[in-house]
Amino acid sequence: MAPMSNPTVRAIVTDIEGTTTDINFVHKVLFPYAHAKLPDFLRENAEAPAVAEQIQAVRDVMQDADASLEAVIATLLHWIDTDQKVTPLKALQGMVWADGYQRGNFTGHLYADVAPALRQWQAAGVALYVYSSGSVQAQKLLFGYSDEGDLTPLFSGYFDTHIGHKREAVAYQRIVEALDLPAESILFLSDVVEELDAAKQAGMQTLQLVREGTQAGTAHACVESFADIAL
Repeated sequence: MAPMSNPTVRAIVTDIEGTTTDINFVHKVLFPYAHAKLPDFLRENAEAPAVAEQIQAVRDVMQDADASLEAVIATLLHWIDTDQKVTPLKALQGMVWADGYQRGNFTGHLYADVAPALRQWQAAGVALYVYSSGSVQAQKLLFGYSDEGDLTPLFSGYFDTHIGHKREAVAYQRIVEALDLPAESILFLSDVVEELDAAKQAGMQTLQLVREGTQAGTAHACVESFADIAL
């Protein structure tokens, strides 16, 4: 595909799964690790304030204020198994993954074209942001312990499901407000057409990453690599 070029872009907001990172890393490394480690992590740390806050948030979602810790654990494992985008789950997964990254059990996967492009764009004065259904903590861990080292200094900010659902335009409207830039000067990168649709409704520019296994849509310009995006 021909390189995409648009000199009006002042900020780029990028998705992670299927965009910067192979979905298999999330589903075959991170999710199984959290599934295996989360039960004991909660049993050992349930009284810690940050953990207790998320356990209570799980009970709120369950609509069962008296749910036992074991019931909370069972619910969390079910959410992992069914890939639910539930905010307290994402927060707790982030805590478990932090330990895994710090122990060197894995590094954050990035496609080879991602880090060079991010460095080039940031050096050119384009502000970089992440918007993922994974928690901000998990995002910072992935880029902080990435295959290419610590890339967190490249980013100006991070957004997760606290800002809104990734397939709803209101979330992108809130991001536009947070960035305090004209919507049309913000480029959103994702592999998911429904997310791109929502960003476009909010006035953003959009670009679909068509990685291996991704089905190209027709409503948005497509590229196969970050190297194809010339700013």
